[in-house]
Amino acid sequence: MPLNPEKYLDGLANGIVPIIQRIYDNMFPQVASFVKNNKGTLVDAEDIFQKSLMQIIARYRIRPFSISHTFEGYFFTVCKNLWRRELKRRKKEVTNQQVLELENKNQNLTMCTLEQEKWEIFNENLQALSENCKTILSYFFNKKPYSEIMELMGYTSDNVVRQRIFKCKKKLTELIKEDPKYKLINKQ
Repeated sequence: MPLNPEKYLDGLANGIVPIIQRIYDNMFPQVASFVKNNKGTLVDAEDIFQKSLMQIIARYRIRPFSISHTFEGYFFTVCKNLWRRELKRRKKEVTNQQVLELENKNQNLTMCTLEQEKWEIFNENLQALSENCKTILSYFFNKKPYSEIMELMGYTSDNVVRQRIFKCKKKLTELIKEDPKYKLINKQ
C-alpha cells in the first residue's frame, strides 16, 4: 500500500532509511526498465535514479511543495524528464576523444529542477482548463492531424479546430502567467 506523497517527501528530506529503501524497492525496476528501453544501461538507470532523488530532496529542502497525485507517478516523471535531458545532452556531445566537454553538475541539477517545476506548473494549469480544451490540446500535443481532430471532436472544419486550439492555448498561457508559482520562478 503506497504512502501518501508527504510521507515520502518528508522521509527523503530527513534521510529516513526505510522510506528511501521503499522508494528503491518499488520504483527502481520501473525506472531501470524505462531507461534500458530508451537507449540506456543499468548504470545509466542507477545514475538517473540517484539524480532524481537528489533533485527532489534539494528542491523540497529549499522550498517544500506538495504532490497532487501519487509519489510514484511524480518520481517516475522526474526520472523520465532527467533521462530525456541526458539523451538530448548525449546527442550534442562531441565524439572526438581529444576534446573534453566541461560540464557544471550544479548548474545541470538546477536546470533539471527548474524544468521539472515548469512542467508541474504547465500540468496543473492544463488540468484547470475545460474538458473540451484538455481533450483538444491533448490531441494537438500528440500531433494528431487537424482533420482527425475535427472528426474526433465533431467540428465542421479544420478552421474551427485551428481556432479552438488557438483559444485553448491562449487560455492556458494566461493561466500559467497568472500562476503565483510561475511568477516566483521568473523572479529567480
